Amino acid sequence: MLRALASFLFYARFLRQFSTIGLRARAKHFDTARFDFRGQRWIVTGASGGIGSAIAQGAHAAGAHVIAVARSLEKLNAIRATQRDPERFECLSVDFSELAQVQQFADSQPAESVDVLVNNVGVLRNQFEINSDGIERSLASNLLSHVLLTDTLAAHGAFRSRAAVVNMSSGGMYGMPLAVRDLIRDAKQFDGMAAYALHKRAQVEMTQFWQSDWAQLPERLVYAMHPGWVDTDGVKQSLPWFRAVLQRFLRTSEQAADTALWLAHARPKMRAAIWLDRNPDPLHAFAFTQKSPDTPTQLATVLRTMLAEIAPKAR
Repeated sequence: MLRALASFLFYARFLRQFSTIGLRARAKHFDTARFDFRGQRWIVTGASGGIGSAIAQGAHAAGAHVIAVARSLEKLNAIRATQRDPERFECLSVDFSELAQVQQFADSQPAESVDVLVNNVGVLRNQFEINSDGIERSLASNLLSHVLLTDTLAAHGAFRSRAAVVNMSSGGMYGMPLAVRDLIRDAKQFDGMAAYALHKRAQVEMTQFWQSDWAQLPERLVYAMHPGWVDTDGVKQSLPWFRAVLQRFLRTSEQAADTALWLAHARPKMRAAIWLDRNPDPLHAFAFTQKSPDTPTQLATVLRTMLAEIAPKAR
């Protein structure tokens, strides 16, 4: 009962901002100039459907060479077949819940080859399941894979000058403070919705860490964004009740992809924010989420330590 009430209040609080209502209001002020990504090489994860597919196709339509990465090569190839220039739409199968596959993919990228990385892959799992490393799969997909891929590309010098990293978070992170100790839960403690929100909060905090860590590297930019409420297959599967109630207010994947494309194009200087509809929104909406004793640096240390323990297997 209490959870249902909290969910109702949360959704009521953000209905205008995250729905098509807020998008229509902000879109009135959008610059209508077309994006131009010719000569750029993009990596888009989770690109086989939904927002990731829309980002990959949008970047490709604007001239980029896109490496579209997801678990299903069949779905990726089906998207590739619809592109005007399929030679610029490269498809690779990687299961982002299996970190050895992420490591192998990251190691395969040449030096100075990436202009834009979109860490889009994410999943809300209602059931507890571990991967081959003994790590809960949604934690691996939503957070550890992003850190592993981004850090490995950076270590290998794969980012070109003025490269941009765009991390796809979720408005659900507004309901969760950073809680490093809660990242690792067993089957009895697991709550899929809470885990997802925590991962997305941690993703934003990792963005803050990278921004600080890369402060002396003006040629490398990193942003966190969220897409608002979007009518994707993931929402249909994981949150059917949410979709049933709010479907007429949900955004399309193409609308959700716009901010990622815009960030890669505009490269705004302000980064201490989570971006929505080309606008910087605050990192916190409620006072209680600002009271965490944990810091982005502590989070990065814990995640990198976990990955270091896995690395011998991954390599």
